[in-house]
Amino acid sequence: MFENLIDRLESSFKILKGEGKITEINVAETLKDVRKALLDADVSYKIAKTFCDDVKKIALGQDVLKAVKPSQMMVKIVHDELTRLMGSEATDINIKGEPGIVLVAGLQGSGKTTFSGKLALNCRTKRGRKVLLVAGDVYRPAAIDQLKVLGEQIGVEVYTEEGSKDPVSIARNAVAKARREGYSLVIVDTAGRLAVDEEMMKEIAAIKEAVNPTETLFVVDSMTGQDAVETAKAFNDRLNFDGVVLTKLDGDTRGGAALSIRAVVNKPIKFISAGEKMEALDVFHPKRIADRILGMGDVVTLVEKAQEQFDEEEAKKLQKKLIKDQFTLADFYDQIQQIKKMGNIKDLASMLPGVGKALRDVDIDNSAFKGVEAIILSMTPFERNNPHVINGSRRRRIAEGSGTTIVEVNRLLKQFEDTRKVMKVMAGGGAKNKAMGAMRAMQGMRRR
Repeated sequence: MFENLIDRLESSFKILKGEGKITEINVAETLKDVRKALLDADVSYKIAKTFCDDVKKIALGQDVLKAVKPSQMMVKIVHDELTRLMGSEATDINIKGEPGIVLVAGLQGSGKTTFSGKLALNCRTKRGRKVLLVAGDVYRPAAIDQLKVLGEQIGVEVYTEEGSKDPVSIARNAVAKARREGYSLVIVDTAGRLAVDEEMMKEIAAIKEAVNPTETLFVVDSMTGQDAVETAKAFNDRLNFDGVVLTKLDGDTRGGAALSIRAVVNKPIKFISAGEKMEALDVFHPKRIADRILGMGDVVTLVEKAQEQFDEEEAKKLQKKLIKDQFTLADFYDQIQQIKKMGNIKDLASMLPGVGKALRDVDIDNSAFKGVEAIILSMTPFERNNPHVINGSRRRRIAEGSGTTIVEVNRLLKQFEDTRKVMKVMAGGGAKNKAMGAMRAMQGMRRR
């Protein structure tokens, strides 16, 4: 996420390294580089200029403490201004009502349908809502089929009207069904076009008027940069939407949309979506994104993901096992499954300060665990629970059964012992320590 921008900003701050104090000259040189970095990230010239002017004004009026280097002070000022530019605080969606109604709009290909499924899963599992998804894109049969598949995958009913070409009527009928049958949330997926046109605007405005949503969200492909911002403005002028969703943040995004949209439409970014997994939906936290843009990582989000996957009761049992040195390969396998559910391994590791850049050119994905899983599953239940009994002949059998070598089996058993020691140290800590322990375990697995 924002890899180019991270590199460019880091380079900009080097101008101030070694400087004894902040002056108008070195601030101007630094901000010239910062402005170029923002423009390269596809932030509009006007926003980039205003941003740098604000930073300069604050920097020159700052009394720099002797204990703080000028470069560190500038990083803090830029961080604070980036946070302010993106909205300062996270903003929740409004799904109150009987039922709450969320209208999802955007261009074709922006990821509306996938986001609708992700939001439905999020609201069902984390907010306890009974959700009804509505297939309102009547022009693309594939969109209806896709929503049906997603609905089945996440355990949410999808409302469709076969043969109907009237999205306004479909949405209205879906809301009526939700009221009759006790659904607490309706999410309406609407049609998009390849570009903004009058017909689409009239249609989406008519749907909004018909169902009176509690929340209207504009979904935008973050890889389209300034085009995304212009599209958001066009939609907002007609729809007056409540918030923005940025999709495809795992792609080659330059960051312009995230940094510009709030300033242009004065509406908050509410969610960010990265990856195809239905769980890959996060609330947009401006401060955390600013942390990541400036290479500070995002440990808070990492901890939250860990807390979502690690059941409190199971965590207590595991903690007791670790303290008593009873952590087994069966437990190790279960922990790998939990870590995989947290999301893409490389994305998770990049949330640790300083790790993202180190892993930039390293290809890591969840398939890296396959060899480890094959070896563990080739063991008998007794061997998994008593790894000390795995002698030479057992190792040979396990290697043959998993399609690996004895060297790889030996390496896994050594890494297991190392991980067990690390996790035993972490056993007395909270969620943050668990997340850090999980990351260390992953680093061990990656070295396979």
